[in-house]
Amino acid sequence: MNMNSKVIELKDVWVHYNEMIILEGIDLVVEPHDFLGIIGPNGGGKSTLLKVMLGLVKPSRGTVRVLGDTPKRARRDIGYLPQYSLIDMEFPMSVWDVVLTGRLGHTGLLKRYSENDKKAAYNALEEVDMLDYRDRQIGKLSGGQRQRVFIARALAGEPKLLLLDEPTTGIDSIIQEEFYELLNKLKEKMAIVMVSHDISAVSVYVDKIACLNHRLFYHNSKELASDDLEAAYQCPVELIAHGVPHRVLKVH
Repeated sequence: MNMNSKVIELKDVWVHYNEMIILEGIDLVVEPHDFLGIIGPNGGGKSTLLKVMLGLVKPSRGTVRVLGDTPKRARRDIGYLPQYSLIDMEFPMSVWDVVLTGRLGHTGLLKRYSENDKKAAYNALEEVDMLDYRDRQIGKLSGGQRQRVFIARALAGEPKLLLLDEPTTGIDSIIQEEFYELLNKLKEKMAIVMVSHDISAVSVYVDKIACLNHRLFYHNSKELASDDLEAAYQCPVELIAHGVPHRVLKVH
């Protein structure tokens, strides 16, 4: 992909489930090295939007281009951290083994890992400062450490785009700060789109913010008008204080 081209481009994207509208007329452009946070109420379509970008959900109408191609063909260049990991924490799988699974998009399920695969896994663990834990069983790590390992697994595929779905759920505030600092470092190499319910944290750390509640409110900046927030959350919102980890809401 030409790094001057758009990483993600959605035009008039609609998603229906039976008769229900999940996404309505979504227009969105993500540029190289963007760190975009998507906020919004539960059930507003945030996870569905990520799955559209991954090619896991096909829009009812509209066009989706990712890394200059269809989402399905671009998938091997996308790192994805879902909201819930499917890894059994009791299974005797090491950190190293978990991160190597991030290379399956390059090797295929039945092939041996190559030296290039192992080098990519090593570099990914080094990137997230978890190399010293590579022989540790994944279930023995703290929540924050596991999230770093799962980021490493996504990075092992050497992505150009990183998609994160509620990555700080269950992590305490100090570890969250370290996690966001890691993401700020990673955006030098790739674009990042992160879904989060935490308005205050997102407003501090990301470069651009969008608000989604079936419709997308987005102005290609870190600023969101209070009218947009009130329309999305359907309750009065007076202020988001950027640079300060709190929000101020009207009584409702």
